[in-house]
Amino acid sequence: MPLRGSVLSYFQMCDAEGTSLQRGMNFRPRGRHSIFLMSTRPGAPYPDKIEDEGTTLIYVGHDIPRSADVMDPKQVDQPCSSASGSLTENGKFFEAASRFKNGEQPPDLVRVYEKLRAGIWTDNGYFHLIDAWREPEGLRQVFKFRLKAVEAEDQNLKALDERTLPARTRLIPSLIKQEVWLRDQGKCVTCGATDELHFDHILPYSKGGSSIVADNVQLLCARHNLSKSAKIE
Repeated sequence: MPLRGSVLSYFQMCDAEGTSLQRGMNFRPRGRHSIFLMSTRPGAPYPDKIEDEGTTLIYVGHDIPRSADVMDPKQVDQPCSSASGSLTENGKFFEAASRFKNGEQPPDLVRVYEKLRAGIWTDNGYFHLIDAWREPEGLRQVFKFRLKAVEAEDQNLKALDERTLPARTRLIPSLIKQEVWLRDQGKCVTCGATDELHFDHILPYSKGGSSIVADNVQLLCARHNLSKSAKIE
């Protein structure tokens, strides 16, 4: 699996997950973690937001598909269930968040990938789904989901209480990633490689480095990223 901060093509992302990711919300596609595809770029179809210096993701539910009966999905309530009565992805994630809030199960684990540019994605790592609600948007209702960043896929929780959830602040904001990508011209700053790239903290987060200023973030290929980590350790 790619590391958090990896830069991936769409096909690499699908290969990493072992499934074709045709939609933005994917509830446990292989019976393990769920997957969200997000974007904060101008013109993105949904206004997803990263808050609290990278520890919190507010993810917006998805609209009903366009059809002959629904010409403008943005004018229709986001659906919880389909015409046949089965849950939509909105409904599945909403129920999972409700079960967590009621103390019935641990929070669902969600891996988040963010669209950086056309055909280019970055791995934002793992999050726990801790809340969901519906709110008005104009004349319709939309779903909102709150997720908290965690360090690793196997991070277990001993208590089903949002206050016990561990915080993480090393997620690099979208605008910083886009600035760094343009500044470094989509290449490793050390060797000029354009594949297996990672967003790297120049001064490591563990040593007080910031995730929220472009001056402390650079693009490195996997080889030089590993080489740098070995020297730091």
